[in-house]
Amino acid sequence: MGISMQILGLLASLTFLVVTHELGHFGFAKLFKTRVDQFYVFFNPWFSIMRMKRFDGKMHFSFFSTKAPEEWANHPECTEWGLGWLPLGGYCSINGMVDETTKASDLSNEVHPWEFRAKPAWQRFFIIIGGVLVNFLTAIIIYILMCFTWGNDYIPLSSAKYGLEFSQEMLDAGFQNGDKILMVDTTHPLTLGDFANTVLLDNVKTVTVERDGEEVVINIPKDLPRKVVGSGSSGLFCNYRIPFVIDSVLAGTPADKAGLMKGDSLVGINDSAMFCFFDFKKIFNENKGNELQIDYMRGDSLCHTLVTLDSIGNMGVAYCQPSDFFEVVHVDYNFFQSIPKGISLGFSTLGNYVKQFKIVFTKEGATQLGSFLTIGSIFPKVWDWYRFWSMTALLGIILAFMNIIPIPGLDGGYILFILVEMITGKKPSDKFLSVANTIGFALLIALMVYALGLDFRRFIFK
Repeated sequence: MGISMQILGLLASLTFLVVTHELGHFGFAKLFKTRVDQFYVFFNPWFSIMRMKRFDGKMHFSFFSTKAPEEWANHPECTEWGLGWLPLGGYCSINGMVDETTKASDLSNEVHPWEFRAKPAWQRFFIIIGGVLVNFLTAIIIYILMCFTWGNDYIPLSSAKYGLEFSQEMLDAGFQNGDKILMVDTTHPLTLGDFANTVLLDNVKTVTVERDGEEVVINIPKDLPRKVVGSGSSGLFCNYRIPFVIDSVLAGTPADKAGLMKGDSLVGINDSAMFCFFDFKKIFNENKGNELQIDYMRGDSLCHTLVTLDSIGNMGVAYCQPSDFFEVVHVDYNFFQSIPKGISLGFSTLGNYVKQFKIVFTKEGATQLGSFLTIGSIFPKVWDWYRFWSMTALLGIILAFMNIIPIPGLDGGYILFILVEMITGKKPSDKFLSVANTIGFALLIALMVYALGLDFRRFIFK
């Protein structure tokens, strides 16, 4: 059920984003009186689930057809709307444009005024960039509505009374588990996310921490971000230190059989005292299938029980989260306050994503590329509207940025050629565009295959 929800969330999010992206192209095309031959949700190789076209004052439909009815060809000025069966996106086929749906050889020798290629460069520029603009604006609108609907909840970094837990790369850089973050260079990060983004993306020189009641200044190595990303722990390289307190026990699990209950606080294993949740998880991972003595507090009483872990090192409990131990600040926004906050979130998210590219184009960054499997794993296993829209806004910004990269086959490739045309006054031939797109698509497919291979290695062979 959990994986099904992740797949559903990914497909719903990507479908929404692809449709809005293509509507951006469609809107500018119609604004400049350019014909749009087809607009499809999902791809339709071999057959379409549904086709529709409006002419003669009414809608005409065709279901589960391999091609459109012959009489539809008499109305080329009308767009064919369709629903394909392959849920991997969608497309908008603009008349007279060399793209993934049309080759140069498919175009007639005569150029008609309604064709994309007949339009002046500045109009073609807006038709192409329309998808990127709409994706980014959609993300900002989502952030605005999220702020208005849910407000903002965050844990101030100053509330982390037990300090932070760090990955090995951070420990090697001089941090110690339990350090409390005071200052990054000359700024005071408000949240854990602010601290993480700043350390990874902003060429930080020093971090000041509180350690055993004293201030300690840590000099940050220049290669720390690359090491963190290369280790695959970039999303987990620091976290709140919290005690292991049981929130619920699943029936029939090792914890249930051992008599553990909601509210029990684990304090040791095999008479060795422990405090931090992460210390317990490390021992559990090292003792998969083994029997351990669990020491725990129930109220004011110290208790002991034997637990045989399952094959993946779990007891079968849900544990309390940082929000159960620390102050959670909630901020409400009225509609007018939501607008600047949503815009700020959109631009800061875009800025952070752009900064990540200096790491992506390194040896370490290349090993952490992911396909749709990685993206899908980020969606929650239980449907959550807040998480869904948050992920959709993030993916919208990613889609907008990725599409603006000047690679043939992407919107950025078309924009690059149009800008060159504006500067030089020379328009690339349709044949050149067709060849460039073919090469671009081949490179993109190779990149997708590479990312998919990395995902298979992560999810299947580990």
